[in-house]
Amino acid sequence: MKKILYIAIVFVFACCSKDSDAVYEPTNYQYYYLSNETTIKANQIIGGKGTLEANAITIANNKLYICNGDVLEIFDATTLSYLSSLKSYTKGTTTIPFTKLSSISIDNDRIYLGSIDSRVFVLDEKTLSGINTIGNGQWWQTFVHVFGLKAKDGFLFVKEKENSIKVFQTAQITETSNWNLAPMAKLNTLKGYTEIYSMDIANGNLIVAGQNANGFLHYNLKDIEKNATSSLIIPILPNTKTLTDNLPSSVVFSDEWAITTEKIKGTNYIRLYPKNVFLDQNYTPTINNSDIMGENAFNAITNCALLKDRLFVADNTNQVIRVLKLNKVTIAEQK
Repeated sequence: MKKILYIAIVFVFACCSKDSDAVYEPTNYQYYYLSNETTIKANQIIGGKGTLEANAITIANNKLYICNGDVLEIFDATTLSYLSSLKSYTKGTTTIPFTKLSSISIDNDRIYLGSIDSRVFVLDEKTLSGINTIGNGQWWQTFVHVFGLKAKDGFLFVKEKENSIKVFQTAQITETSNWNLAPMAKLNTLKGYTEIYSMDIANGNLIVAGQNANGFLHYNLKDIEKNATSSLIIPILPNTKTLTDNLPSSVVFSDEWAITTEKIKGTNYIRLYPKNVFLDQNYTPTINNSDIMGENAFNAITNCALLKDRLFVADNTNQVIRVLKLNKVTIAEQK
């Protein structure tokens, strides 16, 4: 009996020794949060009017472009230094002053600028010289005003007044193409009036922030091509999921994220979603901020642009571009 007890005790100690020598790998969790970095102010614009009211912003090739009323402002997106201002479209002897700039998109070395005064200006990204215009400034012609646009993957999407998006192929736009260009297709945004609409393209889909439709509107690019002719009579309807009390005002994609601005029950939020989760219409954000750490609430924010870990936010209440930092922390949980 004593011998059996001795063996049992030795066994227990041996097991404890093995457990104490065991190495357990920690479980790592990624945590993201936003912090304030700095602001871009109107007084940085050399020769400006002292105002900064950004209807739209975008980043391309390390430059930040701001649609500031009737002027296109350009900054270095890394140093945040002011570079230049562009006040008109110029091609040869033709000069057309910019008015009421509503939207901007840059693709394949071209800048596409939308004007509420029923025009789209197409510029060379490097020289800023004019390539051509679509529309002649008369609302009863090509566009019933322009309240948003996006150029990518060979398409140009132009949001008009009310619930219409006209679709063009960028190859249609040349230095000699007619200003009264006919669209290849039309889309229906369900609702809308004179609000400026934001849109972007990811994984073969156009995504529109449908602020009047309480949701994000999804249009498949292949379906648009397939149904282009018939859509000129009956515009293509979106695939959408209604978000109660949610008014999306902008959407933009990076390689990893879908970044949105949304008004929920009267409060403005910046939200970051994992890109593929968002495209699957699962609207559970990783970051959901109405302010930064309890201060500096987001008031009249119009849209965002992301460059690496920098988030640029157009804040028209304070007439600044807020520059936020996207921080990533790894938390290891030891078992």
